Amino acid sequence: MCPYRGHSLCFSETSTSGILVEDVLHLTTEDSYQELVEANITFGCGQVQSGSFLDVAAPNGLFGLGMEKISVPSILSSEGFTANSFSMCFGHDGIGRISFGDKGSPDQEETPFNLNPSHPNYNISVTQIRVGTTLIDVDFTALFDSGTSFTYLVEPTYARLAESFHSQAHDKRHRPDSRIPFEYCYDMSPSANASLIPSMSLTMKGGSQFAIHEPIIVISSQTELVYCLAVVKSRELNIIGQNLMTGYRVVFDREKFVLGWKKFDCYDKEDHNISPTKPHGTTVPPAVAVGLGNTSTPESTKETGNSSHGSAAWPLFCSHTSLIYFRFLIILFLLL
Repeated sequence: MCPYRGHSLCFSETSTSGILVEDVLHLTTEDSYQELVEANITFGCGQVQSGSFLDVAAPNGLFGLGMEKISVPSILSSEGFTANSFSMCFGHDGIGRISFGDKGSPDQEETPFNLNPSHPNYNISVTQIRVGTTLIDVDFTALFDSGTSFTYLVEPTYARLAESFHSQAHDKRHRPDSRIPFEYCYDMSPSANASLIPSMSLTMKGGSQFAIHEPIIVISSQTELVYCLAVVKSRELNIIGQNLMTGYRVVFDREKFVLGWKKFDCYDKEDHNISPTKPHGTTVPPAVAVGLGNTSTPESTKETGNSSHGSAAWPLFCSHTSLIYFRFLIILFLLL
């Protein structure tokens, strides 16, 4: 039994701790054979929460998807089950899928990871931001973190993006509200139209374009409907959260050390570039999918950096505890 502890990089008094456990992950190959595969993996079961996690939603644990040896993709790759790559698809309806071993497709856009040998993670470089008709030259790096609900940017990038969005917004700015973590919010008019909301895209290192399909979040109450630019001002870390990944199959290729993306329907059965897996037994997996249900608040984020066996400590990236969490259904079967 090994303990772990994770600290939020956004909320200083927020943390989660628990124990690392081993269990069997039941997978099915995505080729025509549909073989059943059993893999022993390690993940974290949460026990003690503090700070924001005590308010409304506490994490059940940590499902590691980072680059360290203890993460699930690393284990699957080292045991020969899959290639050292995986993809995550985020649908507009709040449903998604994860595919281990997926290396994407030849026509996907790509940008290289900025590798830090002492703490490898999914860090990329952004060179331009387009907001509506305005093109903003920038030069910053950011973590691409599927475990963070929203996107966080430090100054001056945050101000330049937000002010450009505000200057092109057509609706009246919403009064300040301490319950909402977003600074740039607007009262949604009866004639609201998505075409009137400024479009956004990122230019990545290498020139590939990352169009942002859903730059806003809609917040409703009994008396009003408000939409906000779903970007939060950060003190020290840029994070591209899962809200900006909506509508894409995002590929984390740890062999080529590139991030790939392609506009995608998460229900599509299109063939991916997935390496064969080796079958380990024929036990039928339990017919229950593990996933996050619809909640009124975002739950804890997953960890993006892992540690070695023994006592472990992970940073937990930013997730706010007062808004609707992007529901993500993991297409896998987990025997507990």
